[in-house]
Amino acid sequence: MLHIDGLTVSLPGSGEVLHGIDLAVAAGECLAVVGESGAGKSVLARTLLGLTQDDPGTRVAARRFELGGTDVRRLSKRGWRAVRGVEVSLVLQDALQSLDPLRTTEAEVGETLAIRGVRRAARRLRVISALDDAGLPRAADHLKARSEELSGGMRQRALIASALVGGARLVVADEPTTALDATVAARILALLARLRDEGRALVLISHDLAAVAAIADRIAVIDHGRIVETGPAAEVLSAPRHDVTRALVAAAPRGAKPFSAAPGDDLVTATGLVRRYRSAQGSRIDAVDDVALRVRAGETIGVVGESGSGKSTLARLLVGAESPDAGVISRTARCIRLIPQDPAASFDPRWSVRRILRTAAVKGTATPESLLERVGLDASLLGRRPATLSGGQRQRVAIARALAADPDLLVCDEPVSALDVTTQAGILELLMTLQRQTGLGLVFISHDLAVIRKISDRVAVMRAGRIVETGPTEEVFARPREAFTRELVQAARTF
Repeated sequence: MLHIDGLTVSLPGSGEVLHGIDLAVAAGECLAVVGESGAGKSVLARTLLGLTQDDPGTRVAARRFELGGTDVRRLSKRGWRAVRGVEVSLVLQDALQSLDPLRTTEAEVGETLAIRGVRRAARRLRVISALDDAGLPRAADHLKARSEELSGGMRQRALIASALVGGARLVVADEPTTALDATVAARILALLARLRDEGRALVLISHDLAAVAAIADRIAVIDHGRIVETGPAAEVLSAPRHDVTRALVAAAPRGAKPFSAAPGDDLVTATGLVRRYRSAQGSRIDAVDDVALRVRAGETIGVVGESGSGKSTLARLLVGAESPDAGVISRTARCIRLIPQDPAASFDPRWSVRRILRTAAVKGTATPESLLERVGLDASLLGRRPATLSGGQRQRVAIARALAADPDLLVCDEPVSALDVTTQAGILELLMTLQRQTGLGLVFISHDLAVIRKISDRVAVMRAGRIVETGPTEEVFARPREAFTRELVQAARTF
């Protein structure tokens, strides 16, 4: 279904970012492409869809570039539009940003068919079928829903349905489980595995080695725009040959937090917190319902739960970005900062990285250069704007911005979900080092139970706005009391 030899891509201002890429994927096979942030994974994904080729000043060349046996090297923009959705389709990585908030699910999923002139009645039936195939419960009931009315997992299924509805035989999935909880991620991976088993070719681009191990037949490791290792998935993960691959495998989070200091004074105490919203249809949503939480200096509280369970709303309440409808929050912390789930939406797109960090910094405490160094970024990024950064780079800038205020409590909402495992390991080590040195308190929200176990002293499990189980991390993981917690732990062990 895909055969590429000697693919090179040069971007204006960046030079050659992909160097001599060779890839082949057969029908009924899953090839995973893994690598660090900035290695070229997303550029490769866009190029497979002919999207990079549309960018002014971009140069794409290859000795061979075939989709389904068709040479696409000299396709026009119109020719690529005819290929997308029919021969090859893309599952985008950011379900929060990739759906138009003004369009219905039916319009989003059916766009490929509308462009091809499929009549409305037939289009609706195919959209429902694609949503069913993507695992969206009661698909017909969600046709008029807009993205804000869907959970993260439901949005991801809508994106997958968009990729399936045109019958594309090659599906490129760019980080399809990013920011999904363990149970939803396991279902999405099972869905992708079923598509592969039904004969579709699948290119899975991911930094999540656990997801890769669950579904990939072969793995290609990309570093600085070059494929440095490729082979059967089990072989690459168990006996990596290249230094980059070995570093990725070694950095995957494993085990418990390496230290547990005696906690200090209370930083935040919350009792009886309630936060309600109204849906577009007017029904009441109890996003947070009678939640109690205490965070002390020098400890990390991990918060886990399904998409839509109230984790992000709780984060906004703790930092004061929203006010509770009921309950009391007592804050004795000198400075509280939030690391948001969606850093792109939290930056002024007109500002440079330097201005973002300089504006956030407490006078005399840190320079933009030193803040970037703390999160493993080069000072050369200071002059760039958020839109020109990779997802991992934006996430690290968001962390640097939070640290700029010298906080004694950080509320971290999925702070490493967009990072490759080596960068992720560095950020977790950074946060734990700061905690050892300064007594920093952390509320750490994540869908990744391995990450939660690595960094947390205690864990709180949320479902439908409530904390249904809480306790020392190792105790909750080893002996979960609630059925829902057992389901989460079991799902995390399956991939």
